[in-house]
Amino acid sequence: MARPLRIQYAGAFYHVTSRGNEQRAIFSGIRDRQKLCSFFSEAVVRYGLSIHAYCLMDNHYHLLLETSEPNLAQALHYINGGYTGYYNRANERSGHLFQGRYRAILVEKDAYAATLSRYIHLNPCRANLCKRPEEYLWSSYFGYVRPERRPSWLETSLILGYFGYAEMDAIRRYITFVEEGLKGEVTDPLRGTISGVVLGSNGFVDWVKERFVGGIKETRDLPAVRQLRPRPSVQRIMETVEGILGKEDVWLRDISIWFCHRYTGKTLKEIGEVHGGVRVSAVSQVIGRLYRRMGVDKKLEQNISKIDKEVARLSTV
Repeated sequence: MARPLRIQYAGAFYHVTSRGNEQRAIFSGIRDRQKLCSFFSEAVVRYGLSIHAYCLMDNHYHLLLETSEPNLAQALHYINGGYTGYYNRANERSGHLFQGRYRAILVEKDAYAATLSRYIHLNPCRANLCKRPEEYLWSSYFGYVRPERRPSWLETSLILGYFGYAEMDAIRRYITFVEEGLKGEVTDPLRGTISGVVLGSNGFVDWVKERFVGGIKETRDLPAVRQLRPRPSVQRIMETVEGILGKEDVWLRDISIWFCHRYTGKTLKEIGEVHGGVRVSAVSQVIGRLYRRMGVDKKLEQNISKIDKEVARLSTV
């Protein structure tokens, strides 16, 4: 089997999973979990990472992180290699601790950061290790809802920023958002991953293909990337959304922004400018708000599904 394609660049955003060899436990006790967290802390300084969420399970761990340089491989080698060396010495063993290479999914940050953080924080609940995420000690959830328990190396401002400007208000909204996932009303955000490598809108994946995959002769690891649809223009999307919803619909601007972000590959700044000068931070909040509402507002979900079918047919103009 071919090795997974690794896409690295400054500012890349990833969901990383690393599992124990043969699905065996990678921790023997509390001290081991603390040690792995210390490697996370050191990697933040050494490699310029921003760790936005984490969760330590018995036989694997999750990270949601951002790289300031194209150095994901070096950073993960440092974390996993360093921890393996420590674990082997502490437990008088030798050999591999982790199962092959870690899994790293390149993620479209603004579209998926919040939902992926929720997915990570609810992992212990899905595994029946606890009923509520705050009951589990080995995830970043405490760092989000209890600022005084937040480790210095954990970055929460990006994701909380999608929920408001004032930190305590954002925390309350984030708690509500996470707890919606306990009701089973939200879909797995990783379902849309293309070939296990990229998670994002067609515009984002198209950008990845053009910038990082185009020069690679063998792309069997990314078959879906080669089959992307052409990107529609911002103007065509705005016209399509208005044609279906009507000019007076309260969600008109937000849904238009959402689809422009999903399909065009334009920056948040560019999308905000064509929607009346909306600020970048506000565009991010619009996207996050729609993702949250779609889990509870069936009419909104139906309208977006209807628009999605039309927008998907559009060609670049």
